[in-house]
Amino acid sequence: MNLRRTLRRWHVWLGWAVGLPLLFWTLSGLVMVAKPIEEVRGSDLLRPADPVTLAAPPVMPSIVAGLPLARVSLEQRAAGPRWIIEVRNGPTRLADPVTGRLLPSVSAAEASAEVARRYTGQARIVSVSRTDPANPPLDLRRDIAAWQVSLTDGTRIYVDAATGGIVATRTRWWRIYDWMWGLHIMDLDSREDTHHPLLVGFAALSLLTVLLALVLLPLVSRRRRS
Repeated sequence: MNLRRTLRRWHVWLGWAVGLPLLFWTLSGLVMVAKPIEEVRGSDLLRPADPVTLAAPPVMPSIVAGLPLARVSLEQRAAGPRWIIEVRNGPTRLADPVTGRLLPSVSAAEASAEVARRYTGQARIVSVSRTDPANPPLDLRRDIAAWQVSLTDGTRIYVDAATGGIVATRTRWWRIYDWMWGLHIMDLDSREDTHHPLLVGFAALSLLTVLLALVLLPLVSRRRRS
């Protein structure tokens, strides 16, 4: 009798303690599964980059000689084919494969043209703004210089200022999903930390509450039969 009363008291208090987190976990989980993940990511909003087209063999820029290269690739952009030269522990540079000449970083107009060429939706571009690699937007979360191309439907497409490639597509629903993910893991700041005392503590309390309920169930059933 005393054991049952004590366990029920503990179960009630634990239920109050974990009730709000359980509500948040259930609500955020429901929102996150409400739409297919492909629609959330906007996977259908961008067509693949065009294949590289050159009238003559590409000219390798002379800058690559002697540099500790991480990767050199030839990719098509809206403005034409480009060498992407990635230096190990150094900056990434662009070069013209027709002349071998180094090119400046991608401009706002080039970023806008890249999005316009690959975007398949109905929205229009309304603004293009530069991001700060030291303080990137929360929906980008990459410490790179990039162009944020905003569309009329709330979609934001990010173009790497160093390579001219599209690095992220963030729909309006993606940002809702991202906020709910932060709520789900109890990290609304970075939305990446899935191992912190608050989350672990409430998860442990929730488990204890369920275990207490499973222990109480046969005790309560036995009392009702007697």
